[in-house]
Amino acid sequence: MPNRHRGEIEADIGGRRRTLVLTLGALAELEAAFGEGDLVALAERFAKGRMSARDLISIISAGLRGAGESVSDDEVARMAVPGGAEGYVRITADLLDATFGTAGT
Repeated sequence: MPNRHRGEIEADIGGRRRTLVLTLGALAELEAAFGEGDLVALAERFAKGRMSARDLISIISAGLRGAGESVSDDEVARMAVPGGAEGYVRITADLLDATFGTAGT
């Protein structure tokens, strides 16, 4: 059962219910992936609400790895979610909200 107070969410990804969490390590991974120097810059980037499909893959992948799954970005890119593109956006928004509060949505 995910604990939202720890930033965890649950989502259907690749045909299974999975837990995602952006741990400090996962956030550091995203800082590097997006070329942001700190968490404030990363949160500000997400708050703009404009993300590419690649951004969604990176965030969802980092969230899965933060929860202990050993998955690559390429594997996550091939996983289906209910609702298609809207489903990926919803998962990402929920994860960012659990991590940053309203700053991530």
